[in-house]
Amino acid sequence: MCLAVPMKVISCKNGMGIAEMAGVKKEISFMMLPEAEIGDYVIVHAGFAIQKLNEEEAQKTLALFREMAGLEDDN
Repeated sequence: MCLAVPMKVISCKNGMGIAEMAGVKKEISFMMLPEAEIGDYVIVHAGFAIQKLNEEEAQKTLALFREMAGLEDDN
């Protein structure tokens, strides 16, 4: 299963950069989203920024991820 996650851009130079989510930093490519800027929230999939989203949507999605992480498997 593949999962794309919202991350905040903290650096960007020459088509590469660093994005962060919950303290985890990851090097990503901006080849598919060259208009991304520092401070933007982007959807990251397989190491590529693929879509920008507003901060409100990013925070809602991150809250859902935190909620899911807190759920226990009953099986």
